Amino acid sequence: MLWIKSFHIIFMITWMAGMLYLPRLYVYHAMCEDEIGNARFKVMERKLYYGIMTPGAILTIVFGTWLWLGYGFGGSWLMWKLLLVIALVAYHIWCGLVLRTFRDDKNTRGHTFYRIMNEAPVLALIPIVFLVVMKPSF
Repeated sequence: MLWIKSFHIIFMITWMAGMLYLPRLYVYHAMCEDEIGNARFKVMERKLYYGIMTPGAILTIVFGTWLWLGYGFGGSWLMWKLLLVIALVAYHIWCGLVLRTFRDDKNTRGHTFYRIMNEAPVLALIPIVFLVVMKPSF
Protein backbone atom coordinates (compact mmCIF):
# COMPACT_ATOMS: atom_id res chain seq x y z
CA MET A 1 0.00 0.00 0.00
CA LEU A 2 2.95 2.36 0.45
CA TRP A 3 3.48 2.32 -3.32
CA ILE A 4 -0.12 3.34 -3.82
CA LYS A 5 0.17 6.10 -1.22
CA SER A 6 3.38 7.34 -2.86
CA PHE A 7 1.73 7.54 -6.28
CA HIS A 8 -1.27 9.29 -4.74
CA ILE A 9 1.03 11.95 -3.27
CA ILE A 10 3.08 12.31 -6.48
CA PHE A 11 0.00 12.84 -8.65
CA MET A 12 -1.58 15.15 -6.06
CA ILE A 13 1.53 17.33 -6.22
CA THR A 14 1.36 17.30 -10.02
CA TRP A 15 -2.31 18.25 -9.99
CA MET A 16 -1.85 21.02 -7.41
CA ALA A 17 1.16 22.46 -9.26
CA GLY A 18 -1.03 22.84 -12.32
CA MET A 19 -3.91 24.28 -10.30
CA LEU A 20 -1.58 26.91 -8.89
CA TYR A 21 0.12 27.72 -12.20
CA LEU A 22 -2.81 27.79 -14.65
CA PRO A 23 -4.54 30.80 -13.05
CA ARG A 24 -1.15 32.55 -13.06
CA LEU A 25 -1.03 31.98 -16.82
CA TYR A 26 -4.53 33.46 -16.97
CA VAL A 27 -3.20 36.58 -15.19
CA TYR A 28 -0.53 37.08 -17.84
CA HIS A 29 -2.88 36.12 -20.67
CA ALA A 30 -5.43 38.71 -19.51
CA MET A 31 -2.66 41.31 -19.61
CA CYS A 32 -1.42 40.23 -23.06
CA GLU A 33 -2.00 42.72 -25.85
CA ASP A 34 -0.42 41.11 -28.91
CA GLU A 35 -1.57 38.19 -31.07
CA ILE A 36 1.71 36.26 -30.84
CA GLY A 37 1.59 36.31 -27.03
CA ASN A 38 -2.11 35.46 -27.09
CA ALA A 39 -1.43 32.38 -29.24
CA ARG A 40 1.50 31.35 -27.01
CA PHE A 41 -0.62 31.53 -23.84
CA LYS A 42 -3.36 29.47 -25.48
CA VAL A 43 -0.86 26.68 -26.20
CA MET A 44 0.67 26.82 -22.72
CA GLU A 45 -2.73 26.77 -21.01
CA ARG A 46 -4.03 23.89 -23.13
CA LYS A 47 -0.92 21.76 -22.58
CA LEU A 48 -0.94 22.44 -18.85
CA TYR A 49 -4.65 21.67 -18.45
CA TYR A 50 -4.90 18.60 -20.66
CA GLY A 51 -1.33 17.29 -20.40
CA ILE A 52 -0.53 17.77 -16.71
CA MET A 53 -3.50 18.88 -14.60
CA THR A 54 -6.18 16.53 -15.88
CA PRO A 55 -4.03 13.37 -15.84
CA GLY A 56 -2.76 14.43 -12.39
CA ALA A 57 -6.34 14.86 -11.15
CA ILE A 58 -7.50 11.54 -12.57
CA LEU A 59 -4.54 9.61 -11.18
CA THR A 60 -4.84 11.35 -7.80
CA ILE A 61 -8.45 10.23 -7.58
CA VAL A 62 -7.65 6.71 -8.84
CA PHE A 63 -4.88 6.14 -6.30
CA GLY A 64 -6.89 7.86 -3.57
CA THR A 65 -9.80 5.54 -4.24
CA TRP A 66 -7.43 2.58 -4.20
CA LEU A 67 -6.16 3.71 -0.78
CA TRP A 68 -9.72 4.11 0.44
CA LEU A 69 -10.58 0.58 -0.69
CA GLY A 70 -7.41 -0.77 0.92
CA TYR A 71 -7.61 1.02 4.24
CA GLY A 72 -11.36 1.50 4.48
CA PHE A 73 -13.43 4.57 5.12
CA GLY A 74 -12.69 5.59 8.68
CA GLY A 75 -12.94 8.81 10.60
CA SER A 76 -14.76 12.03 9.97
CA TRP A 77 -11.47 13.63 8.85
CA LEU A 78 -11.70 11.61 5.64
CA MET A 79 -15.21 12.86 4.93
CA TRP A 80 -13.99 16.46 5.30
CA LYS A 81 -11.00 15.73 3.07
CA LEU A 82 -13.27 14.24 0.41
CA LEU A 83 -15.51 17.32 0.51
CA LEU A 84 -12.46 19.51 -0.07
CA VAL A 85 -11.30 17.24 -2.89
CA ILE A 86 -14.74 17.60 -4.50
CA ALA A 87 -14.28 21.38 -4.24
CA LEU A 88 -10.90 21.04 -5.98
CA VAL A 89 -12.48 18.95 -8.74
CA ALA A 90 -15.10 21.67 -9.22
CA TYR A 91 -12.32 24.29 -9.34
CA HIS A 92 -10.47 22.15 -11.89
CA ILE A 93 -13.58 22.03 -14.10
CA TRP A 94 -14.03 25.80 -13.71
CA CYS A 95 -10.41 26.29 -14.83
CA GLY A 96 -11.30 24.31 -17.95
CA LEU A 97 -14.28 26.57 -18.62
CA VAL A 98 -12.04 29.63 -18.26
CA LEU A 99 -9.59 27.97 -20.64
CA ARG A 100 -12.36 27.84 -23.24
CA THR A 101 -13.12 31.55 -22.86
CA PHE A 102 -9.47 32.38 -23.57
CA ARG A 103 -9.32 29.84 -26.41
CA ASP A 104 -12.36 31.43 -28.04
CA ASP A 105 -11.10 34.99 -27.37
CA LYS A 106 -14.13 35.72 -25.17
CA ASN A 107 -12.43 36.59 -21.90
CA THR A 108 -13.99 39.65 -20.27
CA ARG A 109 -12.19 39.55 -16.91
CA GLY A 110 -9.07 41.42 -15.97
CA HIS A 111 -5.84 40.17 -14.48
CA THR A 112 -6.92 41.10 -10.93
CA PHE A 113 -9.74 38.55 -11.03
CA TYR A 114 -7.30 35.82 -12.02
CA ARG A 115 -4.85 36.87 -9.29
CA ILE A 116 -7.61 36.22 -6.76
CA MET A 117 -8.61 33.00 -8.53
CA ASN A 118 -4.99 31.88 -8.23
CA GLU A 119 -5.25 31.71 -4.43
CA ALA A 120 -8.34 29.48 -4.25
CA PRO A 121 -6.62 26.05 -4.40
CA VAL A 122 -4.50 26.94 -1.38
CA LEU A 123 -7.69 27.39 0.64
CA ALA A 124 -8.38 23.68 0.11
CA LEU A 125 -4.79 22.42 0.12
CA ILE A 126 -3.92 23.66 3.62
CA PRO A 127 -6.83 22.00 5.43
CA ILE A 128 -6.42 18.81 3.37
CA VAL A 129 -2.80 18.46 4.49
CA PHE A 130 -3.70 19.10 8.12
CA LEU A 131 -6.59 16.63 7.97
CA VAL A 132 -4.41 13.89 6.46
CA VAL A 133 -1.49 14.42 8.83
CA MET A 134 -3.43 14.93 12.08
CA LYS A 135 -6.51 12.80 11.34
CA PRO A 136 -8.61 14.67 13.90
CA SER A 137 -11.79 13.16 15.23
CA PHE A 138 -14.62 15.67 15.18
